[in-house]
Amino acid sequence: MTEKPQLSFWQIWNMCFGFLGIQFGLALQNANVSRIFQTLGAEVDQVAGLWIAAPLTGLLVQPIVGYFSDRTWTRLGRRRPYFLAGAIVTTLALFVMPNSPALWIAAGTLWILDAAINISMEPFRAFVGDQLPPRQRPAGFAMQSFFIGVGSVVASLLPWLLAKWGVANTAAPGEVPDTVRYAFYLGGAVVFAAIGWTVLRSREYPPQVLASFDDAEPGHAPHARGEAPAGVALGWLLAGAALAALILARGWDRMLYVLAGMVAGYGLLLLLARALPPGGMLPTIVSDMRAMPSTMRRLAVVQFFSWFALFAMWIYTTAAVAGVHFGSSDPTSAAYNEGANWVGVLFAAYNGFAALAAIAIPWMVRAFGPRWSHLANLALGGIGLLSIAVVRDPQWLLLSMVGVGFAWASILSLPYVMLSESLPAGKMGVYMGIFNFFIVIPQIVAASLLGFLLRALFGGQPVWALSIGGASMILAGACCLWIRTESKARAVRAGVE
Repeated sequence: MTEKPQLSFWQIWNMCFGFLGIQFGLALQNANVSRIFQTLGAEVDQVAGLWIAAPLTGLLVQPIVGYFSDRTWTRLGRRRPYFLAGAIVTTLALFVMPNSPALWIAAGTLWILDAAINISMEPFRAFVGDQLPPRQRPAGFAMQSFFIGVGSVVASLLPWLLAKWGVANTAAPGEVPDTVRYAFYLGGAVVFAAIGWTVLRSREYPPQVLASFDDAEPGHAPHARGEAPAGVALGWLLAGAALAALILARGWDRMLYVLAGMVAGYGLLLLLARALPPGGMLPTIVSDMRAMPSTMRRLAVVQFFSWFALFAMWIYTTAAVAGVHFGSSDPTSAAYNEGANWVGVLFAAYNGFAALAAIAIPWMVRAFGPRWSHLANLALGGIGLLSIAVVRDPQWLLLSMVGVGFAWASILSLPYVMLSESLPAGKMGVYMGIFNFFIVIPQIVAASLLGFLLRALFGGQPVWALSIGGASMILAGACCLWIRTESKARAVRAGVE
């Protein structure tokens, strides 16, 4: 047998069900962590800096998990041991987060929570590539998007629903309301149960069987770059140092040092990879990163602008909606907490629309192809974010969330459909982890830059961050035209177009 057998609907359902739990934890984090930080005393312009834990942990954890999961085989399989380990730590972190007695403890718990979520989430992307033949991968990634939408709807609504059921939605200064606390407890239980279902109800191909399938190697070779020349590595290191010196000389926002550190850190990474013996984890990851297939390189640009927009939305929607639509920036006030709960409803709405969009996306791909489908969905998302600055009735913000939902479902599925065509089976995990760089780097840039831009150019008004995000998402859609999928590349080589 050289072709992977098609899986049934329920087999795909079982292998993707764990994403319900992963997104339950992420949705609680995205909708409530800014609220927890502000409750514990963080100023609005400090929130982005505190959020930097999330992308940094993804940047470190995902390629490492991908590297090791490509080389793992146990009684639980290849990817499932990582699902289970991440689920246990995520559950514990969700129990701790709303009980943080101080801001620094909440920030530290966010590091642990996001690292644990990344340990479970990274192998799930490779899991679809491992288990499904190419023609079923759009359905597999769309099923993940469906569960992401469903999990996020329920998780985002929990504080609002608990308030409707009589649970206290305000608390003394410095204390997290019971609505948030109980939502996190329920979330921890759902994370463990959903991921446990996938671990118990799914099976995996042994490495030798996986290597025998005809999609084990892509139809074209990646760039053969290997290790970086010493001059290139030193150039990045010096550029980071020069940027840090410029920030110091101009007295710019200290969060911009994160950008300088990223640039210098990349140079240091290249130097370390050169110094270590070939074949180890770090030299292998760096070599694979420099040898990315061309499709992956072009998708990276789309991912950058897409996730910059999403991170701006996650950081600033609570402050923007509470300030603009509910008239309060005081996290202890009833109006602010009412606005924060409404943001939970809005986040639930966009995830609900994403679940519906996930049903439509396979049809869109068949009709228009993945590039044009992704372009259309990102444009809808950008328009939705831009409209938040214009709409004044908070009820009408639900309409804005329609576009955001379609963009979210598309971001969670179509880049992976296009990417999986160009990746060898033996490196599916590490390349999915490296691809995460282009999710977390824009988030780090957003966390470093947005607070500075708001203070310098927009009078500290958080709603402008959402407008910047909308423009970024539309730009991401335009960049889809630059992508050449493997099927399109084959057609070009054959002279079809």
